[in-house]
Amino acid sequence: MARILVVDDDAEIRAVIRLALEQAGHEVTEAADGSEGLKLFLLHRTDLVITDVFMPERDGVEFMHLIRLMVGTAPILVISGGGVWPQEMVSLLDTTMRLGATRTLRKPFRPAELVLIVEDMLRVR
Repeated sequence: MARILVVDDDAEIRAVIRLALEQAGHEVTEAADGSEGLKLFLLHRTDLVITDVFMPERDGVEFMHLIRLMVGTAPILVISGGGVWPQEMVSLLDTTMRLGATRTLRKPFRPAELVLIVEDMLRVR
């Protein structure tokens, strides 16, 4: 079992992720934006972080950057649908990899796909 922090401003996405990860045996903490996510990250031991990119308050890129400054090796999965043209989304997700994401996943995704990626990331850490 791992402790996973999910940061996304979309409550439905957080619920889907929570359900999939809890069914896989993990403990999930949720935050609606990067500011809340950073507070929870600092309060609780977290084995893996899943964050959206576009959020109010503190976006996912800034949130990820701060985590990298504090804990350089924390595994971070960046997810985004972005509401932009597909080729721009690929570029955005590629950019998050250069900025410190461990892996990326484009929305929409299948819960089973998410669980496989998370399990793979937890094995590698």
